[in-house]
Amino acid sequence: MKSTQSGKATVFIVDDNPAVRDAIRWLVEQIGLNAKTFASARDFLTAFQPGMRGCLVLDIRMPGMSGIELQEKLSREQAHLPVIIVTGHGDVPVTVRAMKTGAFEFLQKPFNDQVLIDAIQAALGKYSAVWEQEDKRSQANRSLAALTRREREILELLRRGKPNKVIAAELDLSVRTVEGHRANITEKMGVKSLGQLIELLLKSDPDNVPN
Repeated sequence: MKSTQSGKATVFIVDDNPAVRDAIRWLVEQIGLNAKTFASARDFLTAFQPGMRGCLVLDIRMPGMSGIELQEKLSREQAHLPVIIVTGHGDVPVTVRAMKTGAFEFLQKPFNDQVLIDAIQAALGKYSAVWEQEDKRSQANRSLAALTRREREILELLRRGKPNKVIAAELDLSVRTVEGHRANITEKMGVKSLGQLIELLLKSDPDNVPN
């Protein structure tokens, strides 16, 4: 399983029934994952942070904000948390609404323990690629922020496929100076070659396609 910000995937359990919360938490911990429980959608929102990594196991009918309303709010905020809906009151309209909002799975209570485990592991496995891409983008952004204005200018020209001599002429610099800046750029970006540098930019931001 891919690591998360806390070092291990976390399953967030939101259900107003304490017995259900405890049962799912115990089940999740038996397969070596972290688990955090919340008695209401509002409680979860209070603790929610955009960078959270893991899976949300969510009841539908709860006092105050419903599970569907919470799911829709997270969807509007583009939170990359797969949602598994578990409910004892599921019907076709609710299922359709949850799926349209992007629910990963919809399970009817009482559910089979192994079915829930399989759903959680499938959700975490699928979203690990999304989180990995986010991590690469964040790392690239941090590295880019460390570049000087001149280094960013040279990086942009390198990204466009311009050789050192052309860059030197355009910026009124010596070729040796351009080479020095280029060495600094690759060191700050944590790469060893221009090819790796372009690959990092492409992976972190699809819009960074060389012209």
